[in-house]
Amino acid sequence: MMKHILSVLVQNNSGVLARVSSLFGRRGFNIESLTVSATTNPAISRMSIIVTGDEPTLEQIIKQVSKLEETIWVRHLQEDDSYCRELVFVKLLTDSSDVREAIRQIADLYGARIVESTGNTIIVELTEVPSRIDAFLDVISNFEVLEMCRSGVTAIQK
Repeated sequence: MMKHILSVLVQNNSGVLARVSSLFGRRGFNIESLTVSATTNPAISRMSIIVTGDEPTLEQIIKQVSKLEETIWVRHLQEDDSYCRELVFVKLLTDSSDVREAIRQIADLYGARIVESTGNTIIVELTEVPSRIDAFLDVISNFEVLEMCRSGVTAIQK
């Protein structure tokens, strides 16, 4: 199953987010992440939705979202042909200086930032494309992850 990025321009009406998310639930589609932001026009919002599925599922999702009254357009974005970023914070247990140094080296390798370092924890921040965040989290999973939160993708076509 592949992850797909959808960029959806919608009218900024009351309840549009609920209508989009309930459409996914009714049809049995899962939303991996969903972010909504204003555009330069206050009457229009942009939704960046990450969904998982094969090509027929993706086509069905696009058709269903396009049919909503508030939808202006839906675009399937490729990570290589768009600007997309996601933010992740990871809090890790650092019970020794060796672990702390290893985490710092991995953070440097991925271009992540240490935002807080206390006695036995480090909080790392990374803003990247989703696939790079997935790779970072894969490597970091070798350490004891206490907490993690991802913002969801924000994307725009090049």
